[in-house]
Amino acid sequence: MVWLVEWSKTRLPWSILFLSAAGLVLSALYFQHVQDYLPCVKCIYQRTAVIGIAIAAALPMIYPHVVTRVFALVFWLYCAFEGFVVASEHIDVIFDDSMFVAPCPIAPNFPSLFPLHELLPAVFQGPGNCLDNSWQFLSLGMAEWMRIIFSGYFIVGSVVLGTYLIRFRNIK
Repeated sequence: MVWLVEWSKTRLPWSILFLSAAGLVLSALYFQHVQDYLPCVKCIYQRTAVIGIAIAAALPMIYPHVVTRVFALVFWLYCAFEGFVVASEHIDVIFDDSMFVAPCPIAPNFPSLFPLHELLPAVFQGPGNCLDNSWQFLSLGMAEWMRIIFSGYFIVGSVVLGTYLIRFRNIK
């Protein structure tokens, strides 16, 4: 697994991660602005997590130093985990008929110092309904696909982190 640590020192894997996340964001914007699938607040939170992964990948892509790589890896894992949690909550809202599931918020709850939904409403405003599950691909809806995607991001990030930990432990 030493090859994975060595490969992560190059810009290529970070560029691949960045391009995959940027592709997801561009796809989401296409669905929203061209196909008229309005995102709900939970969709916006998932979009924000994907943008966070893209930002995490951009740091070592621009400056592949050990500090930026470790920071990016931790931020990548955090965004993937949070995205998975929100996607799972979104699936619960869609499919659970119980009254104990928290409803979808009406407006995003971004920090008051950085209200993304006010600064970039075309990207971060969620006018859609969380119960809308009309888009399907291979019998899975958007939230279900996002949970799979965030799982993949988290698994790959965990493998990379594991190789870093093994590599650093063996250095004497």
